[in-house]
Amino acid sequence: MNHRLHLKYEQLERATERLLASAEALGPDSAKAPAPGHWSAAQVVHHLLFIEGNIIQYIQKKLQAEEMLPKVGLLTRLRARFVRLLLRLPGLKYKAPRGVATLTDTGEVGTLPELRQTWEASRRQLERLLNEFPGRQLNRAIFPHPRSGRITICQVMDFLLDHLLHHQQQMGRITKALRGTAPVLVKS
Repeated sequence: MNHRLHLKYEQLERATERLLASAEALGPDSAKAPAPGHWSAAQVVHHLLFIEGNIIQYIQKKLQAEEMLPKVGLLTRLRARFVRLLLRLPGLKYKAPRGVATLTDTGEVGTLPELRQTWEASRRQLERLLNEFPGRQLNRAIFPHPRSGRITICQVMDFLLDHLLHHQQQMGRITKALRGTAPVLVKS
């Protein structure tokens, strides 16, 4: 695996573990929404797992084509940085792209142990993908992000991390609402 991808992967692993620990700390309340129309902790985990799984599948499909992917332009790089900044700002909420929120809102999300097990399998799949990712494609557009445009594999990893950290903030709000206290920070 490329060193830069490896570092991003490790960051994503640590952040994922912290998020899962935050959700699991809620115990049975992890399936409880803090208010009508809001997601439960389990729904947040499901959402993140769903997004990551779809990204992995899309990239695997693109790599099978064995074609040279297009280069990423300056405008796309700027949009990707802007999206990263927005995801990192505390307290901001964003509407999920069409179809993504609907699946989480209406679908059966499973228990946290089931979601953890599925996520671990998905993460091994991501690790294999990154290990086998062709070096000649590192700076090529591999994924069409709905807000940034077509982004590179490194930008995909940045997005996955920023997206997860954005939802970690949401997890803190859920914990605070359900427990009536500040969220417990879990160190790894």
